Amino acid sequence: MAGADGERADKKRPVAAILFVGACLLSLVVLSLLTGVADLGLDGVSPAATLELLLISRLPRTLAALLAGASLAVAGTIMQMLARNRFVEPTTAGTAECAALGLLVVTVLAPDTTLFMKMIAASASALAGTAVFLILIRKLPPTQPLMIPLTGIVFGGVVGAATTYIAYETDLLQYAGIWMTGEFSGVIRGRYELLWGSGLALLAAYLFADRFTIAGMGKDVSVSLGLNYSQILWIGLLIVSLITAFTVITVGMLPFVGLVVPNIVRRMMGDNTRRVLPLVALMGGMLVLASDVIGRVIRYPYEIPAATIFGVAGTVIFLWLLFSRQPQHG
Repeated sequence: MAGADGERADKKRPVAAILFVGACLLSLVVLSLLTGVADLGLDGVSPAATLELLLISRLPRTLAALLAGASLAVAGTIMQMLARNRFVEPTTAGTAECAALGLLVVTVLAPDTTLFMKMIAASASALAGTAVFLILIRKLPPTQPLMIPLTGIVFGGVVGAATTYIAYETDLLQYAGIWMTGEFSGVIRGRYELLWGSGLALLAAYLFADRFTIAGMGKDVSVSLGLNYSQILWIGLLIVSLITAFTVITVGMLPFVGLVVPNIVRRMMGDNTRRVLPLVALMGGMLVLASDVIGRVIRYPYEIPAATIFGVAGTVIFLWLLFSRQPQHG
């Protein structure tokens, strides 16, 4: 009886967590739509002007924060499964820096190229950079898990330095700064729609969730269970690269989202990827949107980038994750 009660409690836990995070998310969406310098329906503002402001600026900005946060959190979950390390995500593996480098190179070599081609270049560069990172960590001792994110940070720092140098030499330092700092002040209708591609990649991640869970057990176990490990590895890397490229091109880098959110959710719900992905996506969107709202009000009417707000909070959470013990799940 005790075992059955525990099993029922485990099944109810994800539903309760999703309902709670969903309620918080809806509250933040309303707050985001109401927060800004311009008044909504006050001081004689016409309803038509209010609706136009919502559709052109406030709603796209809110959707952009939700899509970026949800997709980056899911990308971090996939990377942690494939690298078999809890402290890996696009900004601690050099993926985001490689996407920015690819975007900068194509901007220098073909400044008149389409946004779609820039996205392809950024995705290919992110994919290549992530593959290099996985090759590098294969030589690291498995008994030193912290060496993996440290290697990724160093690798990303080298790529970021190369990006800064090229941007300085080609007078594109301001553009590189935009790509490397995630913020949503410039998001309006017509300038965020690429992030819906991240949403599609998020859905693809959910379809392959069970395979990512098996791949996270290691190559030998995966092959013995009949999984095409190499194929799933490249599918995961492609999903992560697309999400990273879409985000960097549209709103810039958002550090720690893919690191702290999956770890928090896994501490509550365990390691089953299909089980945790919905809550990971919801919580990622909620926290990024909360960071954006805080950045809008903390120095009103000026704004602080969401990446700065989340970077400060993410550092604190990262240190907590680093020094606290993780409970065991049955």
